[in-house]
Amino acid sequence: MKKQLFKYLLATFVFIAAAVTSHAQTRIYVKVRPTAVVVARPVAPHPNYVWIDEEWTVQNGAYVHVPGYWASPRAGHVWVPGHWTTEAKGDYWVAGHWKKV
Repeated sequence: MKKQLFKYLLATFVFIAAAVTSHAQTRIYVKVRPTAVVVARPVAPHPNYVWIDEEWTVQNGAYVHVPGYWASPRAGHVWVPGHWTTEAKGDYWVAGHWKKV
């Protein structure tokens, strides 16, 4: 029983690690960047909140717009906004992230 549980947990861990790694490496190149959707920024729920600007995420091999939102700041971190980067293959989106200061 313990061996089966260990094998199950190990298989689950490997599957999750592979999913996270493959997601982190997803890079879809485009020749024409998708058109940004204009979103009205709502009032902050708290004065210290940080606005996380709209992002792009890959779904089914294409970029999909993700609207912006207010987030509680992370202690000792700053928000680095997402941005487009150009390479010889085309443009791709670099997602925003929290950076330790």
